[in-house]
Amino acid sequence: MRIYVKAIPGSSRNSVAKISDEEYRVKITAPPIGGKANKMLIKILADYFNKPKSSFTIIGGKTARIKIIDIT
Repeated sequence: MRIYVKAIPGSSRNSVAKISDEEYRVKITAPPIGGKANKMLIKILADYFNKPKSSFTIIGGKTARIKIIDIT
């Protein structure tokens, strides 16, 4: 499964909002420095989808706000 995520780093709290079947907006408390926000994004999505973190791979947009994530 492939999803598109608009990441919003530096937010006051972590949250996931489903926009459509393939689009999500994720607020992340971690700053976008040194990959901290990407690591936190994977953790938040793993909790949301109830899957292990190893099931998630960022395949596009590692340094952008819009990310393509592959879920196995």
